[in-house]
Amino acid sequence: MGDAVRLVEAVAFDALAGVPDGSGGKEQDWVEQFATRAHFRYLRGSEAVIAARLQGKQPVVVTVRANSSTRAITPEWQMRDTRRGTAYNIRTAVPSDDRLFIELTCESGVAV
Repeated sequence: MGDAVRLVEAVAFDALAGVPDGSGGKEQDWVEQFATRAHFRYLRGSEAVIAARLQGKQPVVVTVRANSSTRAITPEWQMRDTRRGTAYNIRTAVPSDDRLFIELTCESGVAV
């Protein structure tokens, strides 16, 4: 990757948290943790990717700059494309080979 100019997408990361429901209880809801810039690489071609796309799912590898916030991302979180409003399940979060970026394997079109 190595090229910050390519981080052109706007994304936000959400975690489930207990939110007051107005009647003394709490319900689980997504709460934004932080927003950052990202690069999207849509997966195409393999048999598994084609099968996922036929089911209405879109696998994507999302690259974000590594910092204390992005290192905290887990598969229990969700990512949102803040421009398009699309929510993505996070499947994996691994550092790039140079450890300057975090590469997230995500999937849209699935129940979160």
